[in-house]
Amino acid sequence: MYKPFLLTGLLISTMAVAQDKMTPELLWQLGRVSGEAVSADGKTVIYGVSQINMTENKGEKNLYAIPLAGGTPKQLTQTPGAEGDVAILPGNKIGFSLKGQWYEMNADGSDPVQKTNVEGGMQNIRISPDGKHILFSKEVKVKKISGVDHYADLPKSNVQIYDNLNYRHWDTWEDGNFSHVFYATYNNGEVGTPVDIMADEPYDCPQVPSGGPEDMIWSQDGKSILYVTKKKYGKDYALSTNTDIYEFNLDSKSTRNLSQGMMGYDVAPAFSQDGKYITWLSMARDGYEADKNDVIIMDRATGTITNLTKGWDGTAGATRFSNDGKKIYFLAVIKGTEQVLEITLQKNIAQTTEKHIRQVTTGDFDINDMLAQSGNTLVVSRTDMNHAAELFTVDLQKGTVTALTNVNKATYDKIGMCKIEKRWVKTTDGKDMLTWVIFPPDFDPAKKYPTLLYCQGGPQSPVSQFYSYRWNFQLMASQGYIVVAPNRRGMPGHGVEWNASISKDWGGQPIKDYLSAIDDVSKESYVDKSRLGAVGASYGGYSVYMLAGVHENRFKSFIAHDGLFDLKSWYGTTEELWFANWDIGAYWDPANANGFKHFNPSEYAGKWNTPILIIQGGIDFRVPIEQGLQAFQLAQLKGIKSKLLYFPEENHWVLKPQNGIAWQREFFNWLKETL
Repeated sequence: MYKPFLLTGLLISTMAVAQDKMTPELLWQLGRVSGEAVSADGKTVIYGVSQINMTENKGEKNLYAIPLAGGTPKQLTQTPGAEGDVAILPGNKIGFSLKGQWYEMNADGSDPVQKTNVEGGMQNIRISPDGKHILFSKEVKVKKISGVDHYADLPKSNVQIYDNLNYRHWDTWEDGNFSHVFYATYNNGEVGTPVDIMADEPYDCPQVPSGGPEDMIWSQDGKSILYVTKKKYGKDYALSTNTDIYEFNLDSKSTRNLSQGMMGYDVAPAFSQDGKYITWLSMARDGYEADKNDVIIMDRATGTITNLTKGWDGTAGATRFSNDGKKIYFLAVIKGTEQVLEITLQKNIAQTTEKHIRQVTTGDFDINDMLAQSGNTLVVSRTDMNHAAELFTVDLQKGTVTALTNVNKATYDKIGMCKIEKRWVKTTDGKDMLTWVIFPPDFDPAKKYPTLLYCQGGPQSPVSQFYSYRWNFQLMASQGYIVVAPNRRGMPGHGVEWNASISKDWGGQPIKDYLSAIDDVSKESYVDKSRLGAVGASYGGYSVYMLAGVHENRFKSFIAHDGLFDLKSWYGTTEELWFANWDIGAYWDPANANGFKHFNPSEYAGKWNTPILIIQGGIDFRVPIEQGLQAFQLAQLKGIKSKLLYFPEENHWVLKPQNGIAWQREFFNWLKETL
């Protein structure tokens, strides 16, 4: 029998041959593909592949090149570490960051040279278009928090002192350090004195916790820097989503707020090729983190701002200008998939409306990133429920999508694929709800199968054709389960009203939608109604806790990961209070009493009677540890078969590879025991 943590090349090959279905170990062996850059002549695509080393419990990323027209890829790097911030430089060179420093190499990967040696390293590195400056982010001490910060004569004191909110965020306690944007002169590896363009400001760029290099970009002429930040601190930060787009001018050393007066999230700025226009994504309402995302364009000469998607009934994702500046491409969730759309800009931009929006791609897949355009071709990243991300090309006129990379083809060729069915279910209020049904690779309609209801988190994130390395539908179905994944109330892709309707109604119609989905699919002869389970994380974990009290014995087993069990204690310990306020509200406000009474899982504790696996991260500050512990303690005291899976070093996700394998083994062991 193989040892799953000794992942040599020979063992991977042997295991793949031996498999006829996806397993946790095989899932973690897949190469994780990321688009990086396209050469200046548009003929070569640079991409990254990360491989997980289970023995070392971490990933290793290398760069590859492949002709845009297709062909044999060439490995460019093999130095230990993860290359990032890839850029195409003059003179047919490729630049990239590695271990906090800047490197350059020839286009074929030869002669890699470390160009910088900046003390403490740099993050999110970008070279200016003219090659004269370098841009990067770095942590800076701004606030006094620790005992020694306040009392130099107490160097061994171990205390943190707070007088404001946002004292912890995501998985980190506030320590007084903030990520700032720096630039410096750059001359063939020589870095001048860095300038902090956010000096003394207690704000972060990139945004915490998930911002990256997209939060800080050069203008086309290299004379200014755009950056995204929320210039609020403490309680004001915890209550607001009002990020803005700032422009710093290198000559005048002045900063201006381009999105002044726009009160929600303003993110993802991008320049047109000629530098005349800037586009970004914007939400209108402060405090609503899942508001409709609109595509904004600014005329730099006049300062005129136009909302290009104001009348369009959807929410936009990533954007980019076409090479000729006449169109803007963007991503959007459309009925359980993520597609490329385009806006054709009118000569008078203010006259551009939803009538000028066209869906470019169509199919049961997700386009989850746009890398670059070359002629009539757009290079994108694509997933579906049977395949991890690979690079594809899109014909921008025809909308056809063609595979470019096939990093994981050899593995997928040796395992059975899952049948994916798109099903429309009638909800209790008469709406049509899209529900994905995923079948085992060897599905036989004459047999009966245990069936899992998948409850999505977010709560306003889509159940689309995503490919997760934890909540993986292919993996679940390949263990012999039918998976039912509804696009319940609150998900994008079905209009703004459907997306927004979950707020303040967490335990209402969305829970009814879940029951409608499982009840509808359970009518099929191949579903074993005596072996139904419900699983989910975050809001999905909340949903499992709610279902545990209201399911009326439909389910035989539950799995809840980082779910909200008691809304009152959750409100008192979570960090991003804008989310809590918008979706649930303060517990002391009488206007919210109904939600805290009827939509609070802990209120239904007396009705719990079903086996449950509870998973909790130790440094999850979004849904803190007391939520999982309360649920486990309830189940134990009631004598319900239950198990607590506690990850002390994990946040709201499970990121460490060996923890991921342990998570999946426990997940499926529990289902075997209880279903």
